[in-house]
Amino acid sequence: MTATHANPSRRALICGSLAYDTIMVFPDRFAAHILPDKIHMLNVSFLVPELRREFGGCAGNIAYNLRLLGDAGYPMATAGHDFDPYAQWLAKIGVPQDYIRIIDSEHTAQAFITTDRDDNQITAFHPGAMQHAHVNRVSQARDIAIGIIAPDGRQGMIEHAAEFAAAGIPFIFDPGQGLPMFEAADLVRFISQASWVAVNDYEWQLMQQKTGWSVREVLEKVRALIVTRGPEGSVIYTRGGELVIPCATPRAVVDPTGCGDAYRAGLIHGLMHGLDWETTGRMASLMGALKIEVRGTQNHRFTGDEFAERFRESFGMALPAAHAQEKFARTMSGVT
Repeated sequence: MTATHANPSRRALICGSLAYDTIMVFPDRFAAHILPDKIHMLNVSFLVPELRREFGGCAGNIAYNLRLLGDAGYPMATAGHDFDPYAQWLAKIGVPQDYIRIIDSEHTAQAFITTDRDDNQITAFHPGAMQHAHVNRVSQARDIAIGIIAPDGRQGMIEHAAEFAAAGIPFIFDPGQGLPMFEAADLVRFISQASWVAVNDYEWQLMQQKTGWSVREVLEKVRALIVTRGPEGSVIYTRGGELVIPCATPRAVVDPTGCGDAYRAGLIHGLMHGLDWETTGRMASLMGALKIEVRGTQNHRFTGDEFAERFRESFGMALPAAHAQEKFARTMSGVT
């Protein structure tokens, strides 16, 4: 595997988690082994002959996808004493590790996911070093064009958003699965500090319930609100109007884990390169489709020519001239 050099003039700071995902497959149904009248004294064991360990976490996933897009994505995260295999992988694919801090007393965050034959899941998550995210400081990073606040330790998310705002660095607020950690006042503060908000449709409903804010009220604070809707595509709300972005059609639906992170990398890429929302949204949508075709969050790959062809195939239009042909292929070559 080889990787091209990312463009150092366009740096994104990705504040979020790094994690190991241990995924196990139980070749039966959980329901066949759990007695409803004994749920109060549950004591079960599942034989899982299939197991794999993947590199994950929002910061790692977004940085990986930005690497494929030829951009410099710098994860700002905390990892544990067991991080070495992940560090070797990041070095291999060319993702910078300048702002990853090791917490020797902790494990790297880890998710243990068991899936049965009906795709039901039982997950245990150990945050480990992620709880120390606040020890990193946005001011430690240099030449940052754009940032993102992705799911991370609660205090880290709060402090990093404030630091982006104080430094005048535009950033995306992407609370993801961390959204339940925050009350209305927290969310109002995040939105008021951010330049863009990106959520899925469930998270948007929850955010509305907590804040009482409508699309119009959010747009009084940010430049755009992006709401992803899975196979129904996404909607980008701006002060100039509402854009419906179609879903790029995947060639196979293998594993949806990490699709949101791939989509957000597409958003960051478009914003860093000054692309219009119609193009940015479609590139983000295609990134999600390319990810869903492959198992794991950091195993999909493509060349610039392949991306351009899939873009044309999915949307019936070519990439804009500034991103097409030789220049785009050279930038997009990523990991091959």
